[in-house]
Amino acid sequence: MESQIIRPGYLTAHQTVRVLGISLGGVRLLVHRGQLHRAGGSPRQPWYAVDGVTALAAKRAGKAAA
Repeated sequence: MESQIIRPGYLTAHQTVRVLGISLGGVRLLVHRGQLHRAGGSPRQPWYAVDGVTALAAKRAGKAAA
């Protein structure tokens, strides 16, 4: 479902998977745990704010380096 057009500043679930280096199930788990928040879209095609995804990626990279 990569052809979906979204507003600038947001990522699809598939783009979020690539940034974080995890699976779609991993993204859903992060949302369930409250570590990542949906910023729009629909229940089947959520969007995530670029700022939130990049902050989480930096946080995860910092933990991996420690």
